[in-house]
Amino acid sequence: MIYQGSCHCGRVAYEVEGTLDGAISCNCSICSRRGSLLWFVPRDKMRLKTPDDAASTYTFNKHVIKHRFCPVCGILPYGEGVDPKGNAMAAINVRCLENVDLKTVPVHEYDGRSK
Repeated sequence: MIYQGSCHCGRVAYEVEGTLDGAISCNCSICSRRGSLLWFVPRDKMRLKTPDDAASTYTFNKHVIKHRFCPVCGILPYGEGVDPKGNAMAAINVRCLENVDLKTVPVHEYDGRSK
């Protein structure tokens, strides 16, 4: 299935293809503050519909994840990084996808605070 996603104002928009069969709720310092639910997909399954430079980037700690957010409305619709095998991945904020009933998405807790 192809999903449409964006920040609140629409300056940062994308589409992502895959099966949304679960999301992760992480308790690390940034995820617990922003409250996103993350769905990890290969980066080539996400296509930006707006220019890459429409989003700002924030990194912290080990600086391996690019937290991409809108500089206008402040919403973080996705992040970018690599999996343990070095494959490019996108961390999709499920709360930023259109027409997704969050009550139907299984949520798995991840203890990122301890990592």
